[in-house]
Amino acid sequence: MEGYDALVGTLALTMGASWASGINLYAAMLVLGVSGMSGGLDLPPDLEILANPLVVGAAGLMYGVEFFADKVPGVDSLWDGLSTFVRIPAGAMLAAGAVGDVSPVMEMATAVMGGSLAATSHFTKAGTRALINTSPEPFTNWGASITEDVAVFGGLWVALNNPVLFLVLLVVFVALVIWMLPKIWRLIVAIFKKIGSWIGLVDKSKLDPSPALAMAGGGSGAVATKSASAADNSATDNIAAQIADLQKLHKDGALSDEEFQQAKARLLNS
Repeated sequence: MEGYDALVGTLALTMGASWASGINLYAAMLVLGVSGMSGGLDLPPDLEILANPLVVGAAGLMYGVEFFADKVPGVDSLWDGLSTFVRIPAGAMLAAGAVGDVSPVMEMATAVMGGSLAATSHFTKAGTRALINTSPEPFTNWGASITEDVAVFGGLWVALNNPVLFLVLLVVFVALVIWMLPKIWRLIVAIFKKIGSWIGLVDKSKLDPSPALAMAGGGSGAVATKSASAADNSATDNIAAQIADLQKLHKDGALSDEEFQQAKARLLNS
């Protein structure tokens, strides 16, 4: 039983550290460092450096910088873009360090998994922030940033104190991300296409039909059906006009009964 608890605890710490680093690396380092320095957590040997006062101080300083940068619309997305080259490698390193004394193969496999999880949480955050930045007011950014900070601190606390619950919540998070990311990506692409059309970089005729049009009649299919219907109505009106002309000629004696019927049949069969 003790071996099972140790395994679950190590797995939760490994996945928790990499997941949290993808959202806010410095908050994750600060939580682990303070917990190790205060004796509340026995850090694995490869992560004991996080409890060094200098490392804790640097993490706290950088967390303060990110705390303010993360709440300014536009700046937060720029910060996320730059942090791509920091959060993901750091998530891989934290995961490899948290797994403890294992074989090089297992350490490399854990690093790959940790980096992938950090990338997942990072791109989910960055994509969501890009969508939020389409709104001019700053309050949504503040709310999102504070929610992310609470999620990191709360998530790591759960990972350290209730590993099983954390792993269950992590599975739910990954499932939601798999469902959300394609939708977030399509929305981001649509936003950039719209911006491109405003500044003349994208041809407006190549833009996708609006969602309302797609919902109303299936997008381009609805347009094609409407055009075909209009063409049919126009052809019918034209035939009716020609038959009316034939009737007038027939009435005036310019056409015999036989000629009138033949011309009328040709029009109706055309």
